[in-house]
Amino acid sequence: MASDYLKLYEDYLREEKHASENTLSSYLRDLRQFSEHLAAQRVTDLRKVKTAAISDYVAWMGGKGKSAATVTRALASIKSFYAFLAERGEIKTNPAKGVAALKVERRFPEILTGKEVELFLDQPQCVDAKGYRDHAMLELLYATGIRVSELISLDESDCSLSAGFIRCESKGKERIIPLYPAAVKALSDYIKDVRPQLLADPEETALFVNMNGERMSRQGFWKIVKHYQEMAQIDKDITPHTLRHSFAVHLLENGADLRAIQEMLGHADISSTQIYTHVVKKQLRDIYQKAHPRA
Repeated sequence: MASDYLKLYEDYLREEKHASENTLSSYLRDLRQFSEHLAAQRVTDLRKVKTAAISDYVAWMGGKGKSAATVTRALASIKSFYAFLAERGEIKTNPAKGVAALKVERRFPEILTGKEVELFLDQPQCVDAKGYRDHAMLELLYATGIRVSELISLDESDCSLSAGFIRCESKGKERIIPLYPAAVKALSDYIKDVRPQLLADPEETALFVNMNGERMSRQGFWKIVKHYQEMAQIDKDITPHTLRHSFAVHLLENGADLRAIQEMLGHADISSTQIYTHVVKKQLRDIYQKAHPRA
């Protein structure tokens, strides 16, 4: 019974909401764990779950040592699932609607300074195919702030180097993002001189391929980022997302409009972009505390 409704929800997320594989995996994992918890208490019909049972589950997760962020994400998955059932008429009201999440301590994303970005981007040496490819990938990531999933999904046809932009599609929406000259040159060198050498199949459409000539994977790109972090000896935890965060904060620091940054990042809601204004304010406050003689 439970699995039937989870399958319906999965189909809904995939076909109607065009959710990414990562989102699907995250939501379904949360819901399966919730379903298994209920099954242990002999509750097998997800439509008959009451608000108290969901509140108890949230408290149980907290008691098991789960972080506030993990519990909050799980509750969001449960709320979304029951909103789906209510919309389909399977239940009258959403039992999760009034359940409060645990308070999450706000953690600001790791940001690289301008000098750290320069140091990091300088690590790939353009002396062989791998160096040219890696240099182009890192320049593109910082130039555009796109997600890793979007980077590895790019096709060669998504680049318009003569016009200086890339076309990026995510969750069924397309956006156009400009490129600075150094990124255009890095991409041009890679596409013209290196990519054809790497391709295993001349019909391959992927912009970035691994050394076997196949589309780059998330895991493969993660290893590349970690490799250059070690080479640069930067004492920060650099992930592929770090360049996305740094892209947004550096644009904001240099006067870019928040709405423009929202559009380039592909945020559906401006509130997701506003986190970067808090990062900038925190940095200013830290500088003030260190530099003002009476602070």
